[in-house]
Amino acid sequence: MAAYKPVVVQACPKLGEKITQDTLYWRGYKTPVQIKEFGAVSKIDFSPVPPYNYAVTASSRIHIYGRYSQEPIKTFSRFRDAAYSATYRDDGQLLVAGSEDSSIRLFDVSGRAPLRQFDGHTKPVHQVGFLSDKYRIFSGGDDYSTNLWDIPSATEIVSYSEHTDYVRCGCASKVNADVFITGSYDHTVKLFDARTKSSVMTIEHGHPVESVLLFPSGGLLVSAGGRYVKVWDVLKGGQLLVSLKNHHKTVTCLCLNSSGQRLLSGSLDRHVKIYSTTSYKVVHSFNYATSILSLALSPEDETIVVGMTNGVLNVKHRKPEERNEKSQKKRQPAYRTYVKGRTYMPKQEDFCVSKPVKRVLRKYDKLLKSFESSKALDAVLEPPIMLHTPEVTVAVMQELHRRGTLRSALAGRDEKQVNLLLTFVARRVIEPRFTPVLVTVADMITDIYQPVVGQSAIVDKQFLKLQEAIGKEIDYQEELLEVLGMMDTLFATFTEKRDTYLEENKSNGLAETMETNRND
Repeated sequence: MAAYKPVVVQACPKLGEKITQDTLYWRGYKTPVQIKEFGAVSKIDFSPVPPYNYAVTASSRIHIYGRYSQEPIKTFSRFRDAAYSATYRDDGQLLVAGSEDSSIRLFDVSGRAPLRQFDGHTKPVHQVGFLSDKYRIFSGGDDYSTNLWDIPSATEIVSYSEHTDYVRCGCASKVNADVFITGSYDHTVKLFDARTKSSVMTIEHGHPVESVLLFPSGGLLVSAGGRYVKVWDVLKGGQLLVSLKNHHKTVTCLCLNSSGQRLLSGSLDRHVKIYSTTSYKVVHSFNYATSILSLALSPEDETIVVGMTNGVLNVKHRKPEERNEKSQKKRQPAYRTYVKGRTYMPKQEDFCVSKPVKRVLRKYDKLLKSFESSKALDAVLEPPIMLHTPEVTVAVMQELHRRGTLRSALAGRDEKQVNLLLTFVARRVIEPRFTPVLVTVADMITDIYQPVVGQSAIVDKQFLKLQEAIGKEIDYQEELLEVLGMMDTLFATFTEKRDTYLEENKSNGLAETMETNRND
């Protein structure tokens, strides 16, 4: 008796992910560390100076974490209600934060009690930040106002009331100490100059603005709101350069890497997209467990920190680079050890002893080997196999059809099993690699269960889905044939014109040659 040969599963080419330098770079982070906070993480800000600690704003507390610490090394909890937008100054010595009770507090990183408190807003302050001169603070609140404060005297310098809705984001220019930008839920982004009494530029984003970002050069502005990330040229009066729509839900945060060549955006769709700032195409993306509210990169791109709505802080560190130092390795066998005997030719009196290879059969192969056709089909109709490796299911169906036992394996099934079969066939019959086999299966199922049509609403619904899928595919094929006919006509026309043109050139050349010979 011949040995049983396992079912040959057709190997189809898969469209794999294109491996680029960006893919290798952004995959070079370790497994993330999860830190649980007291509430949704609304803001993450890295200190601009070593050792690059980062401030996390969540609920009514601000926690300071070290680069590798999983517990806060310092906590600011002098808030009666929620705290917002804790931001470092450029020297890393001071920290400013807004709050739900409409006040702004300034902290010394080495202390605990607030150094200054700024009162002037009438509603919660969601956005605060330092101007690049280090002695002034700008703020935006739910009272629609944008204020500028003097740190030494703790007084208000100027107040702008140009927005018509909540001011929820902002940033300051690193090039000009008087320029800062705010974004509002009134769909606008406004650029302010502290030397003037009104905004100097207004940009219409088109959606409630959740985050704004200035490039280090100060010439380009990025705004995020709705599903859009838009890049504007400030030097050209706020001209729109590109509008990106790569997220499925609201974009909540933006970030640049240390070189300014990559732009990161986080969204409520649980993804972080990474764009090239030259082509503005997505070069990589990260997937997280829940919706993302905040995002930050350390100054050396060594750490990515993401804050989520469920209060979880996700921290990824880059893997350390391999040292170039030559480590003392154990001496390996010489090359001649590996090639010894490879060129030996067997002699006539020699005989080879081969060890029998034991084959491990799959469950469906064992059932096919024992001629249990129906059970073999059941084994490949399990959800994990149908969803992830449908080619295995189709291969077993093809083997049963070759044996002539496919009809008997399909017959005698209950409502649940028929529903499972029809669901698989209706979903996969339009795939070219499966169509020849599944069309035969669909014909057999229709012939076998036609007498019971109308007795089960579930089975009838699946038959209608199968009919609809095949009908759509036929219409699609007819449209493709029409397009193919049009293309053939066009190509035939082009060929005729080209042939005529070549003939004319040949005849003209011959006439010119003859005329030249006569003149000579």
